[in-house]
Amino acid sequence: MPDHVNAHPGGTPSGTQRGDARDRLLQAAVAAFAAKGFHGTTTRDIAAAAGMSPAALYVHHRSKEELLHQISLAGHERTLALCRAAVEGSDDPVEQLGRLVTDYVRYHAVHHTTARILNYELAALSPEHQAEIGAIRSRIDVLLRELLERGRRSGALRVPHPTVTAAAILSLGIDLARWWREDGGWTPDQVAAYYRELVLAMVGIAS
Repeated sequence: MPDHVNAHPGGTPSGTQRGDARDRLLQAAVAAFAAKGFHGTTTRDIAAAAGMSPAALYVHHRSKEELLHQISLAGHERTLALCRAAVEGSDDPVEQLGRLVTDYVRYHAVHHTTARILNYELAALSPEHQAEIGAIRSRIDVLLRELLERGRRSGALRVPHPTVTAAAILSLGIDLARWWREDGGWTPDQVAAYYRELVLAMVGIAS
């Protein structure tokens, strides 16, 4: 790839071209952070993987940490959205929980490279960005705890300790991102369906 942003005849890059360059840098950062970790990755590594010069990176992103923040923010917002959609799609706590686990686990399998960065590079974010991401993670946790509590009160779910149970369920997806590989013999749909059975059994629902 060329190491510069293509320009219009007038010399100014279009919004689409700027967006393409930013996307290439984000994708390159995901690959580099996954391979070397945040602290082991240099801006030169990211720029080279995106086919750009190191100077070009700073045209689109202020720092390596900003790249990590954008990756983390997008991933956590997507996770919160799919959890909300699972709850809003039904009034039945069993169906809500089953869909939430299925979609949450599938997401962590399909996007396991990004998910590893989301969950294992949080300490590299600035304090301000850590607080922002922490607030989103808290909303995911509260959403699941409230679902479990509603199921407990209605008698649909056997959940003596909703807080601990929510942490255990969320940990399943987080750890999946650590060990998941495409050549491991399981498809994302298969592992999502199996984890759904495990979680429903955890809360007293026979498959």
